[in-house]
Amino acid sequence: MKPKLTIIAIVGMPGAGKSMAAGFFRDKKIQVLRFGDQVDIGLKEHGLQRNETNERWYREKLRKDLEMAAMAIKIEPRIHKEAKQHSLIVLDGLYSWEEYIYLKHKFPFLKLLCIYANPLLRYKRLSERPIRTLTRQESSSRDFAEIENLNKGGPIAMADYIVVNESGLDSLYKNLERVLTRVYDSNKD
Repeated sequence: MKPKLTIIAIVGMPGAGKSMAAGFFRDKKIQVLRFGDQVDIGLKEHGLQRNETNERWYREKLRKDLEMAAMAIKIEPRIHKEAKQHSLIVLDGLYSWEEYIYLKHKFPFLKLLCIYANPLLRYKRLSERPIRTLTRQESSSRDFAEIENLNKGGPIAMADYIVVNESGLDSLYKNLERVLTRVYDSNKD
């Protein structure tokens, strides 16, 4: 009997450590699909440079054109393709409430994993990262835009698992290991 499909969608605010969490799952040889890939594809199609302003414009345009579940609609065929070979798939970067509802309807075993870090720590991380560096002002502006324009708060509030990422990689990985154990244990039922 084929194991039931479980999807873990990573949610959280910019700089919380979503990409680091996705890297943890990749290192465990778990299939990870990135929502942000569609933004990269769209910017390339429009001949636009990858930066905060263009990324925000494209995310909001796509959602305006296809409504707020746009990214979920775009990633769904990739999930079906990977589900043929994998019983556990991680989605890196689910944003909107509508994406969550769309995918939860299609994939009942969808679980939300929130990576949390306080705003000041996140803003510091975003100002120091080597790519897509953001100032404190840009970070704060992005937070407000994601909450107000992209309905990001709902999936964070509905998270099945919450991992606080304020104490370094070792702590993050230990907490993610606990989440993974709980996911595997719940699949035994």
